[in-house]
Amino acid sequence: MELIVLWDIDHTLIENAGVSKEIYAAAFSALAGGPPAGPARTEGRTDRLIMRELFMRHGLPEPDWAAVETALARAGEERLEILGRRGTVLPGVRDALKAASAHDGWVSSVLTGNIAANAHVKLSAFHLGSLLDLAVGAYGADAEQRPDLVGVARERARRVRGVRADVPVALVGDTPRDVQAALATGSGIVAVASGVHSPEELAAAGADVVLSDLADTAQVLRILESFAAR
Repeated sequence: MELIVLWDIDHTLIENAGVSKEIYAAAFSALAGGPPAGPARTEGRTDRLIMRELFMRHGLPEPDWAAVETALARAGEERLEILGRRGTVLPGVRDALKAASAHDGWVSSVLTGNIAANAHVKLSAFHLGSLLDLAVGAYGADAEQRPDLVGVARERARRVRGVRADVPVALVGDTPRDVQAALATGSGIVAVASGVHSPEELAAAGADVVLSDLADTAQVLRILESFAAR
């Protein structure tokens, strides 16, 4: 049974310990000439929307996206070591990724609001990148809205790995936006209450499956296999 599994990164695979907010603040400061008045609002948004909202909140014109992406990438790279010291891999993640990557017929990658450069920084800080097929992932520069990233990943899996267009997709994420992206695209969803959203919030967003974490590898695999069998 074939399946494309797409994992969110922040608060699903890793706890970034506030480093993400520092990356956005540093990128904003580099472009605006001064620090933001408050932290960026994230909660599953793409980097394009996060940075746009930050500039709008300060009454500033949005810079060209190429400049924003460059500033984000530089800020992320500068924080690689501190992320590795302050952040953590969440329970069960390493085993779940190993099992998914080894599963016959599955493609396991990421669907994240982070730009590709910072997704790679966050994964490499905890040596998770080798457990994912990052060439077919979908990243925050690829689209503004999270549901559109599903199609990006599906097309990359088709083009790069020869995956058929009708292979099921399953998302694993910690925010209502992950749930909404799955529902909007007919994908399966494993909602994980390992971030700021409660199990009740994730269920209210439409998730049929809500886990407290990914610690039970066998359970995670059973759920994903049920999506592959649809």
